[in-house]
Amino acid sequence: MEQEKKGFIARYVKIIVVLAVVAGSSSGIFGNVIEAPSMAIGFWRLTLGLPFFAVPVLLRHRDTLKNISRSDYIWTFIAGAFLFGHFFTWFNAVKMTNIASAVVLAALHPLVVLVITVFIFKRKVGVRPVLGIVLALLGGVLVAGLDYHQLSSGNFAGDVLAFLAAMFMGLYFTIGNEVRKNVPGSTYVFLVFFACWLCFTIGVIVTDTPILGYSAKDYFFIIGLTLVCQIGAHAVFNLCFGYVDSLYVSAWESGESVFAIIMSVIFLGQSPTSWELIGSAVVVIGLLYYNYYTGLAEKKGKS
Repeated sequence: MEQEKKGFIARYVKIIVVLAVVAGSSSGIFGNVIEAPSMAIGFWRLTLGLPFFAVPVLLRHRDTLKNISRSDYIWTFIAGAFLFGHFFTWFNAVKMTNIASAVVLAALHPLVVLVITVFIFKRKVGVRPVLGIVLALLGGVLVAGLDYHQLSSGNFAGDVLAFLAAMFMGLYFTIGNEVRKNVPGSTYVFLVFFACWLCFTIGVIVTDTPILGYSAKDYFFIIGLTLVCQIGAHAVFNLCFGYVDSLYVSAWESGESVFAIIMSVIFLGQSPTSWELIGSAVVVIGLLYYNYYTGLAEKKGKS
């Protein structure tokens, strides 16, 4: 009976998170095929995605905007700035290194969330869920194929940017998890996307990056990037905060490497190496292990 009273997101939130991860895993493919510079990609991605959330909030929830505390506004805009940092470093990373390595390094954000959760928020995290996260991350390393040759062939700058993307993602997730305790989902998504859009707008102006004049193919894929990744992944992640912890979202997000490999095979014709296949299996095992023990912990907490 209690299950029936829950909303759709509350009932199926864990499945929704996984589906959002699948959607988000395509971002490397989009970023790789779009030739426009990263600043222009980010600007158009936010410009096209923002109205989907701005219109409903401004028409129906203006009172909610008035009731948000100054502190929550500040933290929401900081989260938007970190999201900007994640997008900018990520789009540059996938142009400068191979997608598998970029995805693996960018997937290190659970470690950032874990450190903040344990040492700053002083929350207890079980040993077994942590082992599941570590196992998934080790699988990600295998996906990269211990790629020394890629690092030595001039892709080091791209790998550094992918690692920075992970840092920004972890901070963005952690802040979102806290602010969502006080701010409704659709309103928070609008504000954090608006803050990110402001950052890209300033970036376009400061760097004198043109926003027009790119190929029709680029604009077509930017629209796809907006619908699939901006709305289908990031908006959904933010809506799910408040129903699941940021560590849960971040842990499953680390599984992007598996889906990215599958998509790179389908859309780019890239054949997976034996390291990628073995690593993908380890990632899946680690995430299932993590999910099983977090589920047990939730049941014990309710009993």
